[in-house]
Amino acid sequence: MHHLLNKNVQEIQISGIRRFFNMVSDEQDVISLTIGQPDFHTPEHVKQAASKALMDNKTTYTHNAGIIELRNAISKFNEQNYGIAYHPESEVIVTTGASQAIDIAFRTILSPGDEVLLPGPIYPGYEPLIRLAGAHPIYMDTTKTQLKLTKETLERHINENTKCVVLPYPSNPTGASFTKKELQDLVSVLKDKQIFILADEIYSELVYDHQHISIARFSEVKDKTIVINGVSKSHSMTGFRIGYVLAPKWISQHMLKVHQYNVSCASSISQYAALEALTNGLLDTKKMSVSYEERRDYVYNRLLNMGLEVTKPEGAFYFFPKFPIKKISSFELGLELVKKGKIALVPGESFSHLGEGYMRLSYAYEHSMLACGLDRLEEFLKKNDLR
Repeated sequence: MHHLLNKNVQEIQISGIRRFFNMVSDEQDVISLTIGQPDFHTPEHVKQAASKALMDNKTTYTHNAGIIELRNAISKFNEQNYGIAYHPESEVIVTTGASQAIDIAFRTILSPGDEVLLPGPIYPGYEPLIRLAGAHPIYMDTTKTQLKLTKETLERHINENTKCVVLPYPSNPTGASFTKKELQDLVSVLKDKQIFILADEIYSELVYDHQHISIARFSEVKDKTIVINGVSKSHSMTGFRIGYVLAPKWISQHMLKVHQYNVSCASSISQYAALEALTNGLLDTKKMSVSYEERRDYVYNRLLNMGLEVTKPEGAFYFFPKFPIKKISSFELGLELVKKGKIALVPGESFSHLGEGYMRLSYAYEHSMLACGLDRLEEFLKKNDLR
């Protein structure tokens, strides 16, 4: 009866990241610079808030959109930090992680045959959700423009089938972000077109060289922009699974229906933990950000000294260096690094075909581990001619 299964589901492949992990998981004495999550513990006061919620029996269903206290906190946090205002009662939905927020957004706005523009290389989680909605991902090459989407590239890819453009910034895997001028250029292309903007800003608190600017700040496009965010990266709360989506009421009221029938509501205990993080944990993310920036600068100098082609990331905690490989793929290079160099990086092809030739390195690790891993990488490059 295999032929009776949903064709879109059958055609989806397991993430290239996970496929690679499965192949090298049994290797011994390997330093892995692969994981895309903070290496800090969840702040103590946040854990205590979760514990208190549990002991206070905050264990029932909540409002489908989330407890109003948290929606108020999310609204205030985004207005104070990014200058974007959303009504907590009708324009904020608390989700089970940012991934679920992306899913309900796509399922609300996409119809079969629609096209979604993705700046590649890009996080692999978007394409499967687009295909499950019956739509088609269209990749835009950023490898010739410092791993950033430009006005010219965007203009070339828009056609009558374009329904949405995804702007993930700071980016996983590249760390690229946008300045106000760069966003204004994109806005000039999109402002008069009936195209949704999905701005995945989950790394917004981890921007180093300039302040994060949400594209929702531009009045010309705010009415068709959907902002995705959460506390996973900002407050080291990946396991709590709390994300949120911000959008005008005319969109949110329909996303809420999809969300309701999908999960009913996010975890009540996690919601109270997130409430604490967004009200009393504003300094937590600053401390993490300072540490990541120091690590970024260290890794950048090391990679440059190895002779690798690398763009300095503006945010998140990833590097995406290009390797001078000719005869092997990035996946095969990943296996070689593990077996011969005892260092694990994520093959660039995991982030679309445009990532071929690149490898993703996470610097969400303490300095000693980064130093040892980079020593191994440097030794591997000295001993192996990749050209």
